[in-house]
Amino acid sequence: MRIAVLGVGLIGGSIGLASRDRLGARVVGYDPDQGILDRALELGAIDEVAPSPAEAAAGADIAFCAAPVRELPGLVEAALAAGGDAVVSDVGSTKRELVARVAAHPDAERFIGGHPIAGAESAGVEHARADLFDGARWYLTPSPTASGVHYDRLQRAIAEIGARPQAIDAESHDRLLATVSHLPHVLANALVGQAVAAASEEAERLPEAGPSFRDATRVAGANPRIWADIFASNADVVAAEIDAVVERLREAAAVIRSGDRDRIYAWQQEARSARARLMEGARTAGPLRELRASVANRPGTLAELALALGRAGVNIEDMALYPAPDMRTGAVTMWVAGDAEAERAADIVRGLGHSVDIVSEGQ
Repeated sequence: MRIAVLGVGLIGGSIGLASRDRLGARVVGYDPDQGILDRALELGAIDEVAPSPAEAAAGADIAFCAAPVRELPGLVEAALAAGGDAVVSDVGSTKRELVARVAAHPDAERFIGGHPIAGAESAGVEHARADLFDGARWYLTPSPTASGVHYDRLQRAIAEIGARPQAIDAESHDRLLATVSHLPHVLANALVGQAVAAASEEAERLPEAGPSFRDATRVAGANPRIWADIFASNADVVAAEIDAVVERLREAAAVIRSGDRDRIYAWQQEARSARARLMEGARTAGPLRELRASVANRPGTLAELALALGRAGVNIEDMALYPAPDMRTGAVTMWVAGDAEAERAADIVRGLGHSVDIVSEGQ
């Protein structure tokens, strides 16, 4: 396998290390900074250097575009323009603008947007790790015309380097990430600003910051160049989430201002229970069950299946595509966690007009 990494920072370098280590792939890297490429070669994140994005993508099985959000459209289009059969993906934190722009490209069926929910405190290829994606959710945002063969190739590779791929449409991705990723950065920035304002108003210094303040503001001011792009590309949704949380803060102020200990206790307990439910929802729901579906081999079929299951909250832990010899039909095997989820998944697949069976153990 040949992997192209366009942008060799923390994420791109970690993709390179994981691809070499776990896929046995040869990794070719491109980055506008020659010093970064030299360091990536030294660290073993890439095997060779390409002078341009197109030359890196030429002959690749998968090309990962790992650059700031603002630079991704040009990078993706350059990788697609290289021709060949590479599936082109990205690792950007927002998806709507990119997916909409690439939809007009003549080779758009080879592009599948992506976003690994992984990172580290420190940026740069020198901090890249082969295990960065172990157990991490990796969102995929295929368009309605995405090639099933290319989707299958990408999600298999992502699973083999340790991540957990899941399909989601671009609109839902940006709305959900605005809540669980982008909004916490906004709140951290605001909390730091409030602390600074309070310190300037008091005659004496504020007490030394405790662990709760440090935890809540850990991401304040994170890489301004990257986060300026993220906020700008998802501005409407993030702003709406800010408005919504302002209302929640007003409600919290009313509860606390009341001085009613029972009411305050109930508010605090409700938050505690809600967080527990959210964390529990991220855990595996049981042993994996296998489903086998027969589908027409046409562009978008695999994406349609994956997106429909994703919208219903069914996580596909693994998926494999087996085209028939005549290439007109194919079989899709999916694995989901738990008996109940398997039954739900089967109902959804049948509702899309496909036949599907839940495979009994030992079958």
